[in-house]
Amino acid sequence: MAESPAKALRRILDSPGVHLGPACFDALSAKLVERAGFDYCFTSGFSISAARLGLPDVGLISFGEMMDQGRQIIQAVSIPIIADGDNGYGNAMNVKRTIREAIRAGYAGIFLEDQVSPKACGHTRGRKVVPRDEAVMRIKAAIDARKESGSDIVIIARTDSRQAVSFDESLWRSQAFADVGADVLLIDALASREEMKAFCKIAPSVPKMANLLEGGGKTPILNPTELEEVGFKIAAYPLSLMGVSIRAMQNALIAIKGGQIPSHGSIPTFEEIKEIVGFNSYYEEEKRYATSTDKVSSQNDVPSVQARSDG
Repeated sequence: MAESPAKALRRILDSPGVHLGPACFDALSAKLVERAGFDYCFTSGFSISAARLGLPDVGLISFGEMMDQGRQIIQAVSIPIIADGDNGYGNAMNVKRTIREAIRAGYAGIFLEDQVSPKACGHTRGRKVVPRDEAVMRIKAAIDARKESGSDIVIIARTDSRQAVSFDESLWRSQAFADVGADVLLIDALASREEMKAFCKIAPSVPKMANLLEGGGKTPILNPTELEEVGFKIAAYPLSLMGVSIRAMQNALIAIKGGQIPSHGSIPTFEEIKEIVGFNSYYEEEKRYATSTDKVSSQNDVPSVQARSDG
């Protein structure tokens, strides 16, 4: 029997070292993460909202849209995928439904925030969090939903209270999340290496996640060795793929507008694109079901020597 996505993710969490996870936003970006050799991948609500709606991550994208995007991503790859569960889309009962649907979709893990609705994107202004007891009940509801479903999906408890309230408040909430059974802890927008170290000291048996927002986030971007020394087990890079995609498309559009095509080396060959998307594997599998008619058609697709000379 194949290993479940959640079991595969738990195996990663139990293995030595720090494990890096880029964030994808659609099926193609997830395939590229897998082809690059990563063991798992996050989804990014910021990037999915941008790619799917062309809108900022301020609570405008719906639960259904996020789950639909997630199913497409999960079906495209074999590595474990961690969902961006936002704030669970409501109260504790909404959180339970969010967990059940994430399990049905095939997610290996999911992280849940303690923000109010509508939520704000991490590392941006205007973030507000729900009271302590409601925040803890969301995580408890997630744990209960997992048990009731007979699943082992990994629950990552995130608090945004570092920026919304104080660093001490974020430590208190993280400890409370650990006490009710969260599998992994995340404090978003930690502001210094010292804060990162202090965070990793609480609930020492529970793995810690670092959210390393690229290009100007509040959290220091430590290298993998430094992250491991501080005490982190997994690290997310939420905007790398979306950011470089935006810049690459902008550069390509400038070239086309100037009557050129993107420069050599900035664009894959057509053969490379076909390989990445899956044409070659499709053709190989298609051969298993070839009929005599297909074989004749395939032969007719190959130009003869006479036809080529006539051209």
